[in-house]
Amino acid sequence: MAELKPVYLISGSDRPKIRLALERLRGRFEEGAVEVLAAGESSGEDAAAACNALGLFGGEHRLVVVEEVDQWKAADAKAIAEYLKDPTPGTVLALVADEVKKESTLAKACAKSGDVLVYDAPRKRDLPTWVAGQFEQLGANADRDACRLLVEMVGEDPDQLRSEIEKVATWSAGEPVTPEHVRELAAVSAGTSVFELTDAWGRRDTAGALAAVESLLERSGGKELPRLAALLANHVVRVRSCQTLAAEGVRARDAAPRLKMHPFAAEKAFGHAANYTSAELAHAVTRLADLDLALKGGSRLSGELEFERAVVEVTRAPS
Repeated sequence: MAELKPVYLISGSDRPKIRLALERLRGRFEEGAVEVLAAGESSGEDAAAACNALGLFGGEHRLVVVEEVDQWKAADAKAIAEYLKDPTPGTVLALVADEVKKESTLAKACAKSGDVLVYDAPRKRDLPTWVAGQFEQLGANADRDACRLLVEMVGEDPDQLRSEIEKVATWSAGEPVTPEHVRELAAVSAGTSVFELTDAWGRRDTAGALAAVESLLERSGGKELPRLAALLANHVVRVRSCQTLAAEGVRARDAAPRLKMHPFAAEKAFGHAANYTSAELAHAVTRLADLDLALKGGSRLSGELEFERAVVEVTRAPS
């Protein structure tokens, strides 16, 4: 195992990679040998004092983590530079920031005594490859189309993407991740999950469905209307297929591979199917096709109003 250096300055916009680097660093120390400080509450002198104080515990290896050090002033950087002229043996100082200038006093001092690690988020065109790499870290395999769809649905924020990747990877249960998994499990527009809409529809909860629509549209600024309509329509089609199989005596867990669905998603779809008649699901498929046409210029009404009317019509119970 490589010997640790006295200091590591870790910065960049790829927050998931920064967290991973910190986790690996913390894994080199006993749980009680790690102290975490916040730069907004602790000065550079405080951080240096923490490092020196830990040396009083004998020859044990210790780690001091200071987060958000880009908030520090010149005096704080100077205090760290002074400490690094004679760092405490066995103690590692990890400084975390969103951005630190390469020519700053802090960066120069850390580069001289330790390492400066910069992890920047990938460019938009490289995000699908980055997403695939994140899945691999979690032991999951995602195809290119699934990675591209996840970026389209969630957005470009690495933290939000990582959150959805972890969720999809967990529910994939070792199966290859496909666009179907992403459509079922990922959040739309980095906000309210489309689950909230499809679940409310499945429960025949009209008020809940409208609340989900309102939240989704508010977060996306109305730009996600066609995609949301397509996601809801796809879910209704899957539910209709599940209803047909249920009528044949097929159980959800047996239907999942036939429909190329995750078992969890199949169980949920079977539950939704039980709340609708065959005629109602057929009507819902037709009504959502009409909605798609309306959203593509086939109506003089606003897209938001057309969407809400369609959701109410396909969700509410017969009077």
